[in-house]
Amino acid sequence: MRPLFAVVRIAGALAILAAIVAQLVRSQEFWTNVGIRHVENLYVNFFSFFTIDSNVGAVVVFAIGAVLLIRGRENPRWFAILRACVTSYMAVTGIVYNTLLRGVDVSEGSVVAWSNEILHVVGPLLIVLDYLFATDRIRLGWTTIRWVVSFPIVWAAYTMIRGPLAYNDLAQKRTWYPYPFLDPANSPEGYVSVLFYVVLIAAIIGGVGCAVVAISHRPRWPLPARAAA
Repeated sequence: MRPLFAVVRIAGALAILAAIVAQLVRSQEFWTNVGIRHVENLYVNFFSFFTIDSNVGAVVVFAIGAVLLIRGRENPRWFAILRACVTSYMAVTGIVYNTLLRGVDVSEGSVVAWSNEILHVVGPLLIVLDYLFATDRIRLGWTTIRWVVSFPIVWAAYTMIRGPLAYNDLAQKRTWYPYPFLDPANSPEGYVSVLFYVVLIAAIIGGVGCAVVAISHRPRWPLPARAAA
């Protein structure tokens, strides 16, 4: 089983990395074609999407996890926590995209269809299935939830602070938000509507994080869960 999951993790890391690079290259081509010479701000925008951040985390988790399996090493506690966090983020990425954003173009350029599906569907499914069935999952304490929610809180604060200050080169306006529901100008209720979505997503992430920790407490096929060091 360990060699099988090592192969799956390597394949998953390569697929997600290829999807990120493909979308970045396509976006850069689009930026160049529309005459934007200084694309530094657009690169910052690209890596300010929660989807991109989550998928970068998935690449790191899959790569480290594959090495640990190949070397026959036990998961260190820091990696178990990182894996739980990234699994939660990727699960939420899949849930939010497929319920709120499917069909909505939030890219900074032309969307690469296959890349979009890997980042929002295939990647989240792979990492969730890996967490459920891989043989190296260890038991986590409930204090792990504070780590799960820490990055989304920082990301939300960064997004709302940067939003009014960032220049949108493509739309030529002085605000930029990664997702339409985070832009106060898109709703008559303004920041009240934004706050609702932020709280909703925080609740979803917290709930998914609780499920991830709870799963680590349960017996795993085919072996029982091991306690973390």
